[in-house]
Amino acid sequence: MTPSQPHSKHDYEVGQDNIRVLGLDMHKPVFMVSAALVVAFVVGTLMFLDSAGAAFSELRIWITTKFDWLFMISMNIFVLFSLFIACSRLGNVRLGGADAKPRYGYMGWLSMLFAAGVGIGLMFYGVLEPVTHTLHPPLGVDPADQRAAMAAGMSAAILHWGLHAWGVYAVVGLALAFFCFNRGLPLVMRSAFFPLLGNRVRGGFGHVVDVTAVLATVFGLATSLGLGAEQLAGGLKYLFDIEPRSSIKVVLITAIIAIAVASVVAGLDKGVKLLSEINMAMAGLLLLFIIVAGPSIFILKTMLVSVVDYARHLIPLSNWIGREDAAFYHGWSTFYWAWWIAWSPFVGMFIARISYGRTAREFVTWVLLIPTLIGVIWMSTLGGTALHQLIVGGYQGVAEAVPELALFKMLEGLPFTSFVSTGALFLIAIFFVTSADSGSLVVDTITAGGKMDSPAMQRVFWCALVGLVATVLLLGGGINSLQALVISVGLPFCIVLLFMCASLYKGLREELS
Repeated sequence: MTPSQPHSKHDYEVGQDNIRVLGLDMHKPVFMVSAALVVAFVVGTLMFLDSAGAAFSELRIWITTKFDWLFMISMNIFVLFSLFIACSRLGNVRLGGADAKPRYGYMGWLSMLFAAGVGIGLMFYGVLEPVTHTLHPPLGVDPADQRAAMAAGMSAAILHWGLHAWGVYAVVGLALAFFCFNRGLPLVMRSAFFPLLGNRVRGGFGHVVDVTAVLATVFGLATSLGLGAEQLAGGLKYLFDIEPRSSIKVVLITAIIAIAVASVVAGLDKGVKLLSEINMAMAGLLLLFIIVAGPSIFILKTMLVSVVDYARHLIPLSNWIGREDAAFYHGWSTFYWAWWIAWSPFVGMFIARISYGRTAREFVTWVLLIPTLIGVIWMSTLGGTALHQLIVGGYQGVAEAVPELALFKMLEGLPFTSFVSTGALFLIAIFFVTSADSGSLVVDTITAGGKMDSPAMQRVFWCALVGLVATVLLLGGGINSLQALVISVGLPFCIVLLFMCASLYKGLREELS
């Protein structure tokens, strides 16, 4: 993949500031500072577990309540900015230059970006959110008004996994892909600010941005692995009556990391791409089974109605002024916005890496609109089935279940429960593997100064470190502190991404001049 000739001269090259130590190819400040901070955080959290947990919880509440306006305004800007690029002449810019050819077909590309982005979240929340938000609807809707409550509830669930979530990924992914493939800059976060800062991105600002991106990715992945181990352990207890002891959770994390390491060593094409395609195939089969075996007419009707309801509720749910539902707005929406922003370096950079040869318009369409449509179909199928069981059949299993068992409780009402639930458990595990291996590739790229062919041992190091962080904090009870820290990262990154929009706009305009 050879990037086109940059329009403006720069002396900032891939791996220019790297050193080689023990066979590793490390960016001098970013690799060492990131690794040291990860270790320091883990040790500090375990030493002061109670006080750290309380402090981070208070920080999370303070950020999501005091800066709700900033998160909502910014997320709206990301969506509108992405759509503007797709609809304007800027959408004609091709990533890699006019003659660049895509490396991956549409399905392989979609499978990888979806598996890395929100795939595992939809497995966890695809049943939980539609039911929860219908029973406790946002926007002051009366829960007794069944139709209005379901419309608002489904719209809220789609909101959190639709345009806004993918809008922030689209901005980061497009910016990184453009400045890497069209300007010859390293595939690291700092490169996206070259039009604004020039070669100064090599300095302190660039180091801070890249280190923060590494920490957000490592801690975010560790949190997901820890919570994933809880969900998988709960599923094993539910299906096979295996007690969810700490040793079981450690074994689950170890197994996930072992498979992820093998995938990372195999490389992007033979590892991550293959697993992502397996994920999408299995998810598609699960979706088809539920549509056929479940309340088919109700599901199909819900899909159509949900699109209309989502469009109707989009502006009220995206508003931050005079909300009557502060608990929902802060506990769900603002929390999600901070989380997606914190995760944007990981998902955006991975999407950028696999998007060579696409036009900006193609990129926005497939990164923003297609996943949102898939989210509508997914929520309508899984959530719609659970709502049908609750509203029509009076089944309370999902409504009364702990979050990690919502999917399995919904599957209780369908044929072949044990077989399908076992398959769903396996699918959840593979989704976690794809998140771990794609995240490790991103961290490795950043800490290697943008190199996409660093030593395999370096990729193994970061993959193993993520697993170690998750294991230690899971056993020490520090997962909640880690989650709160990831949310906290979203605040400064929110400001950074707004400047990234300005930098990307300037770069795309120069490309067409």
